[in-house]
Amino acid sequence: MDPNVEWLGRMRYREAWDVQRARHAARDAGEIADTLLLVEHEPVLTLGRHARDEHIISPPDELARRGIAVIRVERGGEVTYHGPGQLVAYPIVRLRERPVLLRPFVRALELAMAVVAARYGIEAAPRAGYPGVWVAPEGPAPRKLGALGLRIERGISYHGIALNISTRLEDFGLIDPCGMAGLDVTSVARELGWTGAAAEPSAASVEEAAGWFATDFEGRLATAVEESADQRSRAAAPAAAGV
Repeated sequence: MDPNVEWLGRMRYREAWDVQRARHAARDAGEIADTLLLVEHEPVLTLGRHARDEHIISPPDELARRGIAVIRVERGGEVTYHGPGQLVAYPIVRLRERPVLLRPFVRALELAMAVVAARYGIEAAPRAGYPGVWVAPEGPAPRKLGALGLRIERGISYHGIALNISTRLEDFGLIDPCGMAGLDVTSVARELGWTGAAAEPSAASVEEAAGWFATDFEGRLATAVEESADQRSRAAAPAAAGV
């Protein structure tokens, strides 16, 4: 069954966080089906469970001047930036019911981001050992296009991915993104050389990308279920006798 899809528009992080937790509780109670929340945030820094305060390199008064909040959350991962021009997707999915294992689920999210990039003509892919999706992941200068950080509680996922469409990349200079000093963060706008109004953060471009992401992710969930079944089958198979 495909998840319900909700486009929330531009929303402050704390408000969307409350929506996530409400949907998670409703899914746990069996009141709603699996749900994919799609949103664009006002500027904010979020710190995952492994983030350290020193990964925020901007002084507090500069963040206050810009009106950028700092919020510590339950997801995995380090520190990241959310802001206008960035697609954020939160899958509220009961993994055990489908059933789907975590690794195939993560891969589905990463590949759906890569497909959105491909719709713009950008080749992007996961990078081994580094969650998210990257341009030139195996090259000498990999560039991070999309981030991933999940939380699983009572077998249900929340938090999710962030894909840079026309995000202000200079705002990533406030932090060591993902806890990695010098990490090169990119966007669709940068990769395609957009200039002028096209390069500015745009809710319309994020909404368009959200539709592409939702369509691809829905199909990839079915593939993730098949991959999970195959992994379980191989894990349960007896080892071949040696000769």
